[in-house]
Amino acid sequence: MESLLTDRLATLSHPQRMAVFRLLMRRCPDELPAGEIAEALQLKASTASVYLSALTQAGLISQRRDGTRLLYAVNLDATREVVAGLFVDCCRGRADLCPPQFSDLLTNIAPTADKTFNVLFVCTGNSARSIFAETILRDMAGDKFTAYSAGTAHRSELNPLAVEMLKSKGHDVSLLRSKNFEEFQVVDAPQMDFVFTVCDRAANEECPTWPGQPVSGHWGMPDPVKAEGTDAEKRLAFHQAYGALHNRIRAFSALSFENLDRGSLQKQVDEIGK
Repeated sequence: MESLLTDRLATLSHPQRMAVFRLLMRRCPDELPAGEIAEALQLKASTASVYLSALTQAGLISQRRDGTRLLYAVNLDATREVVAGLFVDCCRGRADLCPPQFSDLLTNIAPTADKTFNVLFVCTGNSARSIFAETILRDMAGDKFTAYSAGTAHRSELNPLAVEMLKSKGHDVSLLRSKNFEEFQVVDAPQMDFVFTVCDRAANEECPTWPGQPVSGHWGMPDPVKAEGTDAEKRLAFHQAYGALHNRIRAFSALSFENLDRGSLQKQVDEIGK
């Protein structure tokens, strides 16, 4: 067991192998093709293949063939073993070594009936998908959640077709605006309980750690802004994105938060994103 732990730590000690692992952890439980991993991390295909092979051999990630593609995902069991090996074996289970903010990490979603949760939806441009999600959650369950959205791009604006779609569904769009995620990382920003990425590109980016360690999830879907064809075909893409987010947010808002610990809640969030 000790040899396995040192082998895995040695594998993760390489900065770019760690970058691959971190990317797959951010996209968990998604399976990513090797090409997308290489593109996201700006690696040559052959270089990415070497890193993926090393991580697979160490058991830190899993590999599955899908036709002509190889798909990769993080191995959560192995990740737990690494953490347990460091904490229990190396550190002899000394709880005083854990940062104070992590001591109650598994129970920091307060099970109080009057709790209002802050939820942030993130995509690249904050022009359509994350704006949809913010608006849907606000209007569907505004008594339980305060919804926000932001983009990782520094400059963006609301997409006209997205605004048109929201208006057609009866939503008030008067207060909507495109925002950068840095707006929510300043000292006086509201602390998030949940952070969801709704596009793969945003999930692939390395973002700073969110204060308070919110529950995170990836609910990626195709970008309707990139849809091509007739105006009707473009509007259909926006309609499909709206519908998919509406279904996920309906499932999320219906969860029994008072009966779920953090671990169970994370599993539910991941299932909704599949």
